[in-house]
Amino acid sequence: MNNSAIKEKIESANTALGIELGSTRIKAVLVTDDYQVVASGDLVWENELHDNIWTYPLEKVWKGIQTSYANLAASVSEEYGLKLTKIGSIGISAMMHGYMPFDQDGNLLVPFRTWRNNITGEAAEKLTKLFNFNIPERWSVAHLYQAILNKEDHVKDIDFITTLDGYVSWKLSGNKNTGIGDASGMFPIDEATKNYDGKMLEQFASLPEVAQYPWNIKEILPDVLLAGQPAGKLTEEGAKLLDISGQLQAGSLIAPSEGDAGTGMVATNAVRKRTGNISAGTSAFSMVVLDQKLNKVHRDIDMVTTPDGALVAMVHTNNCSSDINAWASVFNQFAKVLGVNLSPNQLYEKLFDTSLRGDQDAGGLVNFSYLSGENITKVQDGRPMMVRKPDSHFTLANIFKVQLYSAFAPLKIGMDILLREEHIRTDVLIAQGGLFKTPVVAQQVLADALNTPITLMSNAGEGGPWGMAVLALYASDNKGKNLADYLDDEVFVDSESATLYPEPESVQGYEKFIDNYKAALPAEIEAGKDMKLN
Repeated sequence: MNNSAIKEKIESANTALGIELGSTRIKAVLVTDDYQVVASGDLVWENELHDNIWTYPLEKVWKGIQTSYANLAASVSEEYGLKLTKIGSIGISAMMHGYMPFDQDGNLLVPFRTWRNNITGEAAEKLTKLFNFNIPERWSVAHLYQAILNKEDHVKDIDFITTLDGYVSWKLSGNKNTGIGDASGMFPIDEATKNYDGKMLEQFASLPEVAQYPWNIKEILPDVLLAGQPAGKLTEEGAKLLDISGQLQAGSLIAPSEGDAGTGMVATNAVRKRTGNISAGTSAFSMVVLDQKLNKVHRDIDMVTTPDGALVAMVHTNNCSSDINAWASVFNQFAKVLGVNLSPNQLYEKLFDTSLRGDQDAGGLVNFSYLSGENITKVQDGRPMMVRKPDSHFTLANIFKVQLYSAFAPLKIGMDILLREEHIRTDVLIAQGGLFKTPVVAQQVLADALNTPITLMSNAGEGGPWGMAVLALYASDNKGKNLADYLDDEVFVDSESATLYPEPESVQGYEKFIDNYKAALPAEIEAGKDMKLN
């Protein structure tokens, strides 16, 4: 599409804006109604640890959104000579889960508690037993119940709880709702009714320690919407929040907000049953759309939904690529000492390529890439640690091979439950995320780790905000199709992809590594305990 055609679409508001607040970056993309990205803007940010709770301050939320949008609008002006005044539809996505409680005046009662916190173990365990349904520590209801068990003073003043994307969407539209995929990380969803599970709502409300409060759980949760439904319109106040220059007009359709898991499914065309996707970044998660119910409750398998309400088995790990980035930074510093300046892409390509010369089992090295606790391996506190035996093969190649191996280790442990215990099969498993920007290497490691073919699509590094923009376009005009058919027939009809298959020798090497990894776990757990004592 040439510039004049793009300008015409922007001027006529045949566009969608997708904004995703990820763990390390806030990114906005402007997409035309033929699903092409025509402008983008972003801002890097980091979570903060305050009073042993991982959080992002609200002022940084809005600074990130406004900066990303301003950069996008500047790109539109520079590239097309236009002021961005109208947008057809807007969708907000963010990292899933967490806890944001507000009082009746809209004040946040405690700092945003993110998915990264491992502070709700007692609540999650009790609710899992009560519901006979897995409640992970990250879920909003686990945070709420833990606050009740802790007798936190703010609980009595709660008027509304939501997630990060639900909060931003509320401020833009004035409506307290969220998409069903995001809602499924707050409270269990009934696949039949496409709403919160009624029986479980009653069970929760009937708990004596809950019943003493003036609110009812049904009234403080956001309304649940399906992909394609309208979530509201951009208000005057919302337009000023988003665009501090004041050029953006109100009236854009707001799509149901979604978690990054949902946008990842859309961006990889993995919402149809028997499809699945894996996202790898600061955290990692796999999503498998089920065509059958699981045989039993698994504490390491989250039951969530697609943006249109189909049941999904999710394996979520709190840690993935952060430790790789830390080690890469050290080697980058060393390169600069030698007078060598490498771009980020060059740095990662050289280090990842070096890993290819490592031993199949990473030379007996074991690495725990835990900047925070990890539920799947029952590690309460993050202690990044590399361990080796005296006879381990300690080389640069193995150091980076074990970094890649360990990034996927908790995910592999969780996925083995689905593949080996529940015998779940997928027709396709698609990967996306920043870890796959360096071609082939991480994709092959993941295929070997899971012993499953892994497909990578051309938009692997930028899936989330684009996926949210696609959902915004779907909300404005679904073409009379369900979401799976819409993605197949309209969005991905000419998509490019590449599939890598497991290599038997590497699969065996990874299995040997994972045996070493599990054997060394007690050392990681004890390291966390020792650090607490000190």
